Amino acid sequence: MENTVGRSNNTKAPYGIIFILLTGAFVSLLSNTLLNIALPSIMEHFHITSPSTVQWLTTGYMLVNGIMIPSTAFLIQRFSVRRLFLTAMSLFTLGTILGGFAPSFAVLLIGRMVQASGSAIMMPLLMNVMLTSFPVEKRGGAMGMFGLVMIFAPAIGPTLSGWIIEHYKWNMLFHIIWPIALLVIVIGLFKLRDKKDKIAIQLDVLSIILSSIGFGGILYGFSAAGNTDKGGWSSPEVYITLTAGLIALVFFILRQFKLKQPMLDFRVYKYPMFALASMISVVLNMAMFSAMLLMPIYLQSIRHISPLHSGLLLLPGAIVMGIMSPITGKLFDKFGAKALALIGLTITAVTSYTFSQLTLDTSYTTLILMYTARMFGMSMIMMPVMTNGLNQLPLRYTPHGTAMNSTLAQVSGAIGTAMLITVMTNRTNLTLRP
Repeated sequence: MENTVGRSNNTKAPYGIIFILLTGAFVSLLSNTLLNIALPSIMEHFHITSPSTVQWLTTGYMLVNGIMIPSTAFLIQRFSVRRLFLTAMSLFTLGTILGGFAPSFAVLLIGRMVQASGSAIMMPLLMNVMLTSFPVEKRGGAMGMFGLVMIFAPAIGPTLSGWIIEHYKWNMLFHIIWPIALLVIVIGLFKLRDKKDKIAIQLDVLSIILSSIGFGGILYGFSAAGNTDKGGWSSPEVYITLTAGLIALVFFILRQFKLKQPMLDFRVYKYPMFALASMISVVLNMAMFSAMLLMPIYLQSIRHISPLHSGLLLLPGAIVMGIMSPITGKLFDKFGAKALALIGLTITAVTSYTFSQLTLDTSYTTLILMYTARMFGMSMIMMPVMTNGLNQLPLRYTPHGTAMNSTLAQVSGAIGTAMLITVMTNRTNLTLRP
């Protein structure tokens, strides 16, 4: 079941393959948050009046990711890294070109979803190659480089987007990415050379259907709950999709335990360290992604700060996370996850509390320092805790563990965003009530 990019202690890690995968993952993850600040410009260009309509560019992207990612454990076991990577990057590039030249909003939305279908495969694939290419004692440093891509790319998205929107049209956000993605495909075509033994494994169609309804319903329900224009949590659209999603997810989990070759093996949770790592990662993703959305709303809607300066405020935090990811990886190899996690969680908790004390008089500099300190705390937790959890899994469970982590990141991000937008709306209404 193991790919030949996996290694023993005596063989050299496939740095060429890893570099190509890292580059592909970087551009695909960058596109995840690149459109957030551009949504008002897109509304104006296509004469869209409802924010909930244009929001589908981000909601739809997240939905496709949530539906696709659970199947990546099967795909990683069934196909070679070369084939999976080239397919994923081709889909991503096709979607990006469609988005850049979209003559209508419908074409733009289709392009965005095609883009997401390729992006969804990239992260679990890269994480799996990282884990199978390095011995346990060197995985911290390797996963630190993975963390640099996973955290830094989406974090600089709003800053880059703000600058581009201020100087160019919104479709430039797609035009700067697809040539890079096309170049990565060409390099991958000539440089990726891994072999894969044929595995007699079949994809269970019912599992795909249940997974799509389950994860898709939960993601859509929580995303719609954050839309206060349609009633938020009280909307039938929210509780019907959440209920359908939860029921389908229960049946999906039960079915996985009955299958000899499950699509997504939930037996990974019988390993206590992986289960603990998942719990911590869920809380952190809820905190990180909700802040990435709420900070621009606070800065632009309440403080009337420009999109460019809103993005610039988030940039130092992104840079700190980028710098710290390889460093915390090395520290993890030397000291383990416990000390890093305790320090990081303490910093994150304290800085999160300071954000609850924001006022209209809080200075721009103070906001930068607070946000950067919070991201510094998170950088000490994310990769060490995730790597520590995955290290406990036997190699045959690695594809399932990586797919599970990527799925939870999507779901917890949607839940955290919806919950904090609800809190923000309720507090706003309470404050404005005469």
